[in-house]
This record gives sequence, structure tokens and C-alpha cells, in this order.
Amino acid sequence: MNSIARRTFLSGVTALAVTATLSPWHATHAQSQSKRTRLILLGTGGGPHVAIPGRARPASLLLINGVPYVVDCGSGVSQQIVSAGVPLDTLRYIFLTHHHSDHNLDYGNLIYNGWASGLRTRVDTYGPPPLKAMTDTYFELNKFDIETRIADEGRVDLRNLIVAHEFDRPGLVMQNEEVKVTAARVRHPRITQTYAYRFDTAERSIVLAGDTTYSPELIELAKGADVLVHEIIHLGGLDRLLKRNPNAATLREHLLASHSVPEDVGKVAAAARVKTLVLSHLVPSDDPALTDADWMEGVRMHYSGQVIVGRDLMEL
Repeated sequence: MNSIARRTFLSGVTALAVTATLSPWHATHAQSQSKRTRLILLGTGGGPHVAIPGRARPASLLLINGVPYVVDCGSGVSQQIVSAGVPLDTLRYIFLTHHHSDHNLDYGNLIYNGWASGLRTRVDTYGPPPLKAMTDTYFELNKFDIETRIADEGRVDLRNLIVAHEFDRPGLVMQNEEVKVTAARVRHPRITQTYAYRFDTAERSIVLAGDTTYSPELIELAKGADVLVHEIIHLGGLDRLLKRNPNAATLREHLLASHSVPEDVGKVAAAARVKTLVLSHLVPSDDPALTDADWMEGVRMHYSGQVIVGRDLMEL
């Protein structure tokens, strides 16, 4: 196996093993670790802006007894899944928190790339409207290619493999023998259909907040969770970001109205009494002046538990 940096963060009597991968996982490693609930942060940068160096666009992957559950599909999600050592033809479930482009831009492409990699089994996708229309439109856009490859390569029809499930209210989203998935509507104006997801397995509970400002609904959803993955925006970094974006006249007002500053993230984690708080969807995502301590400083004013600053391909 290639070199992997391992760190263990401790808080009281609880411990969470964190593996930050700097190179692709071998498939043998993924198989040996399959019989548990794994969380891999595929992309930890917020917003549609792509920068090098920088963080990948928002996406997370849960492996529950080896079955992939993808949450959000930012640009490049397929490559990040491959980099995590998970074969794309094992794709099974996809969840979208909301329909901002940094969260859904590669939704269709992930499905297609799984099919191109040999996917032959059903994939269920979940999210708010217009998920079904998006799915149908993607297939129409790529109709020529799909039908050509079916004829030339003998592939099963991709369009028959995908089942899109729309929902427009909080509550139970799906449940099977391995996991129960529940959604809460969070606060991300102007988008009203924005959701956080809670995954409860036999081993642990994981909440992915999506995009939100301070949200009592999220606190209720995350109560007692083992892990809360929460977005965060740094005001000092935001000022520097805005100087680089002079054509976005109302960007500051939008970001402050619909995202969470560190102090509010800490308040949510404390009120929900989560065991571990993971910071992701970092804005700005490409500011070299910001250290882990900078991201955690405001959080620590209100939350005394374990805090981890997420990085791409970090496993928890």
C-alpha cells in the first residue's frame, strides 16, 4: 500500500480514527475495510470556483458494509471516488442536498461514468425537485451517445438502471437493512428546498449538513450524532475572496445570509451534543493564509468536543 498518513483525534473517552489519504486507495484495502461504516470526504471546498491548488468541489461518500452512498456531486466527483479506491461500477445510491451547481453539476456525469465503467445494476437517487426532470434531461442530452454505445458495445440501457426519488418535505428518505436516512430542511436562501441528511447504521450516526446558515432544524436532526459534517465560512478569508471577485456585487450578502460563520457552527454542534464535528465546504477553499487553527478558533468559543478540519480524501 502507498504511504498513508494516520492521525487519531481524542476527545474525553471517545476516539475517532482519521485517515488522510495522499494517494489512491488500493482496492484490496477497500475490500478489507468494507464491513463497517466509513465516511470519506471527497471534496471539501465550497462554491463553484475551481482553483489549483485548492479543494475539490463538495461531495462525500459513505461506505456501509461496502455499499457506496454518495452525498452531493460537485465537479470531479467521479475522479475523487476513483481516487478513494472505490470502483464506479459499484455505484448504488446518490443523494443531493440541494440544486446549487457546486453540489449537483456532476450528478449525471457520475451516473454515466459508472455505466462506462461497467455498471449494470440499479442506482437509486434522492433529492428535492427537479431531480426527476434533471435526470430525464441528462439522458436526453446524451441520447445519441448512450444509444450508440448500446448498439456498438452491447451495454445495458443506462436509462433503465436509474430510479430518481424526489421529496419536498423533511422526514424519512429511505431505509433498508443497513441504514436509515432522514432529512431535515435547513436554511439556505434563496433556495427553499435545501436538506441535511442523517445516516443511522448499526455502528454509528453521521449527519451531513449540506449548505445552511444557523439552523434549529439541523440541531434537532443531529442530536447525539457521532459525526456532524458542517459547512463553514471564514470572514477574514471572505474579504480576501471578494477582492478577487469584483464582478459579484451581491456575493457577500448572499454568503453571509446562507452560510455559517465559525461561531454559529460551534453553537450548532454544542446544542446537538455531537461527538465529533468535521468542518467541510470551506469558503474560501483556496486561501493559503488560513490554517486549521483559524478555521477552528470561532468554533471553539462554543463547542468543546472533537473538531476536525476536513481535507479531500480524508477518511473518518
